[in-house]
Amino acid sequence: MNIKKTLKTILLLILGGVLVWYSVSKISLPILVSYFKEANYSWILLGLFFGILSHLSRAYRWKFMLAPLGYKPSYTNSVLAVLIGYLVNLALPRAGEVSRAIVLKNYENIPFEKGFGTIVAERIADLIMMLAIVVITLFVQYDFIFNLLTNNFNPTKIGVGILLLIIGFFTFSSFVKKAKSGILLKIKTFISGLIEGATSIFKMKNKWAFIFHTVFIWTMYVAMFWATIPSIEGLIVPFGGILIGFIAGGFAIAATNGGIGLYPIAVAGALALFDIPTEPATAFGWIMWTAQTVMVIIFGGLAFLLLPIVNKK
Repeated sequence: MNIKKTLKTILLLILGGVLVWYSVSKISLPILVSYFKEANYSWILLGLFFGILSHLSRAYRWKFMLAPLGYKPSYTNSVLAVLIGYLVNLALPRAGEVSRAIVLKNYENIPFEKGFGTIVAERIADLIMMLAIVVITLFVQYDFIFNLLTNNFNPTKIGVGILLLIIGFFTFSSFVKKAKSGILLKIKTFISGLIEGATSIFKMKNKWAFIFHTVFIWTMYVAMFWATIPSIEGLIVPFGGILIGFIAGGFAIAATNGGIGLYPIAVAGALALFDIPTEPATAFGWIMWTAQTVMVIIFGGLAFLLLPIVNKK
């Protein structure tokens, strides 16, 4: 690992520590502990069950990406690689994708660059699903979001802001299309890669199975969030709140190491929009984050232990 990546990891961990302190300052530690003690763990386990299903589905979906390249890894190794990837991501953001490709290189003789390429294509599909959930949320909660914006911001300024964004988007797009060097060319290449990766899904042999598993994975993510809510007695969140809370948590996980510190803050902030009190909202964020993290650590650790045993021959 080079110095730049080391410093980045250290800074993210420090940021996570600061965010943990900030989040805990919003609710006294004894009260937070009492929420954990009084939580209904049957609902938490149900949420974890949905999370496990998403991981198993992700491992199965990966096989569809590798098949056109002429590789058919064992499902067991695919599952173990996915679990190890999640665990590595807790310590080093985005390094989990590299570890997944390395596992298949070592145990399935799949070239690293080809395995990693399929993972990048997977992430494109996941990005599209996340954007789809955002769009669905905007439609489902249109009145709520519109009223929230108009009540807190000047409608005229909002309209001008949207108009400027549209103009800026088309202006920026025209520069990117004409780019032949520099950062604009990198952006152009990245966007082209996104489009190519997204359209390649429809060209693969098992495209409908791939699309089904992609939708299933993200449905399980949302189901995990939804199922954990009743673990806190009296916590009632409307469907729109579930979607907005899920999106906020998703961005928090992407921004820091597994969402450490930021996840509870983001979820509590999203639920606050629906007049849910700070204490139960923050406690839910911590319970949700802890459940996900413990699941990743346990199953990722087991995957590390089982990988050489399963492949001892």
